[in-house]
Amino acid sequence: MELEKIKGIGDKSKVLLNTIGINNVEELLEYYPYRYIEYKVNNINDVKDGDEVIIIGKVDSVPLVRFFKAKLNSLTFRLYSNNKMINVSIFNRAFMKNNLTPGKVATVIGKYNEKKNTISATNILLNGVVDGSIESVYHLTSGLTNKQLTKYIDTALNMNVDVNDNIPEYLSLKYNFVKKKDALHKIHRPRNIRDIKEAKLRLIYEELFTFMFKINYLKFTKTKECNKVPKKFDIREVQDFLSSLPFELTADQKKAIVDIEKDLESTSRMNRLLCGDVGSGKTIVSVVASYMCFLSGYQTALMAPTEILAIQHYDNIRKLMANTNMRIELLVGSTKKKDKDIIYEKLENGEIDLIIGTHAIISEKVKFKNLGLVITDEQHRFGVNQRNSLRNKGELPDILYMSATPIPRTYALTIYGDMDISLIKTKPSGRKEIKTIIKPESEIKDVLYMMLEEIKKGHQIYVVTPLIEESESSEINAVTEIKNKLETAFNNKVKIGLLHGKLDKQDKDKVMEDFKEGKSKILVSTTVIEVGVDVQNATMIVIFNAERFGLATLHQLRGRIGRNSLDSTCVLIGSKNNKRLKVMEESTDGFYITEKDFEMRKEGDLFGVKQSGDMAFKIADIKRDFKVLMQAKSDSEQFLKENVINAFKNYENYYKIVNEIKSLD
Repeated sequence: MELEKIKGIGDKSKVLLNTIGINNVEELLEYYPYRYIEYKVNNINDVKDGDEVIIIGKVDSVPLVRFFKAKLNSLTFRLYSNNKMINVSIFNRAFMKNNLTPGKVATVIGKYNEKKNTISATNILLNGVVDGSIESVYHLTSGLTNKQLTKYIDTALNMNVDVNDNIPEYLSLKYNFVKKKDALHKIHRPRNIRDIKEAKLRLIYEELFTFMFKINYLKFTKTKECNKVPKKFDIREVQDFLSSLPFELTADQKKAIVDIEKDLESTSRMNRLLCGDVGSGKTIVSVVASYMCFLSGYQTALMAPTEILAIQHYDNIRKLMANTNMRIELLVGSTKKKDKDIIYEKLENGEIDLIIGTHAIISEKVKFKNLGLVITDEQHRFGVNQRNSLRNKGELPDILYMSATPIPRTYALTIYGDMDISLIKTKPSGRKEIKTIIKPESEIKDVLYMMLEEIKKGHQIYVVTPLIEESESSEINAVTEIKNKLETAFNNKVKIGLLHGKLDKQDKDKVMEDFKEGKSKILVSTTVIEVGVDVQNATMIVIFNAERFGLATLHQLRGRIGRNSLDSTCVLIGSKNNKRLKVMEESTDGFYITEKDFEMRKEGDLFGVKQSGDMAFKIADIKRDFKVLMQAKSDSEQFLKENVINAFKNYENYYKIVNEIKSLD
């Protein structure tokens, strides 16, 4: 149902709702509160000094407004409650003066100071509250108030909208769940804490059951893909190639290669996730997979999320395969049209064995002679449609996904239940642990001296900051200002590069090329360097406003250094008391850090990137609700087993879901 059906929603408010992901009435009803305020009204005669209070009384004086500098104002008045007179003060509420007339009933929320007999208020309500009532609080955007959103949701709740109930009736009865419509009323307008608990459990289970049904259905359909022609190759040639490498593979890498070898030789289509920590050596495993494919007479496509990463893969893989007959090409958005046309022709004629590129390789113009293997790097950065566009370019090609988001095995087996998983935990030999230290802004001079020492040794440094431009509401340093300050600190004697998302392609390439070649010693950047950028000579990374980054992002950023046998240091500029920064300081184990990330994140997407086909739950949380997830997994498997044969005839919603999944292939 369209949002315009809701009274009060016009063009302006529709745009605001779209901004927070609400595009129709159904999504409005499923935009759940992230917290609640329970109003327990106090008797002013019973409160003590320092208590947080909610007091109802009558205004007893004309409010006095005082104005200060920087648009600051204070409003004060007397309130008569339970035969006691108290003073009330609140900042920046001058606009309420005309409404707070003597005799008016007001609800004051704030902290009581017994000595001054004053409530320092955080909020004043004029409509009054019912003792024990609960207010829902929502995530908002600039221009949209909680009061407005509450009004829209109230209207939608009273419209008797037809909502999808995705829990089979026998499971609703088994767990004694409330009806979907009742759950929506209770989650938005609870009368008590019990309402919230009942509604949450039901809605969390439904979301996880639907998610696990999709995962299990994908797994079911993939087990049917058993008519693939097995790839045949001489394993001795693979072993000779491995022996020629200038380094020894780790035990985890060798095991992953054995897993992939079995998959390629099987009649079942490979659908494997290669999950490893930053710097664990996933790329060489994928290279070996492509070499096996080449020996079998098939082509391989490797898709990376950015041009920087695709070009880096191309350069590194060409060096690794220099002594083989593999023909390797690069295809990215900036490839010249003339060169693209040549590549298209070569691919179709089978004159390219490995094509490396960005989403450019899923173009309709790209046709393969015999695509046998699809490798997707940083797979969670691509939507389902993008991944499937590539896999559908061949006749049941084997699929290998790579991810540098280290996920504990228990979670991985559930989240990626439709895939086989190879984990790489051990790092290549010769690499030292990265030393991580936290430095407050006040100790920036110490950091500059540390940077100078690295530069004197001939090493290079990354400097990362969250934002490109400063705003009035933020004290975050912009990359441009950081660069200027560093140039001043080093007397303009150190060449510093600047990299951020607003640079055009040519400028980005030039900045990266200068840093790779050692022409610039410091690279000041936003998080565009987060994934994959590999400069062996970089031994230090300084991350400003580190507490503003998630743990996963910090770990990825730290992974840009320590890619050699040199001592490396990660400096986090932020508070020494920050819990997340302390986790980074105490460990370099990505799996441990991800576990801690699960514990600390209460809401939101697991990977920090909300994308089609990946987890972006509205109310469920993988860590908190793991037991519910496991039960939903078991229930969905049983439901699938019993209903897949009759095509979900009695379950229209699941018939629709299955068709949605099929439409992605």
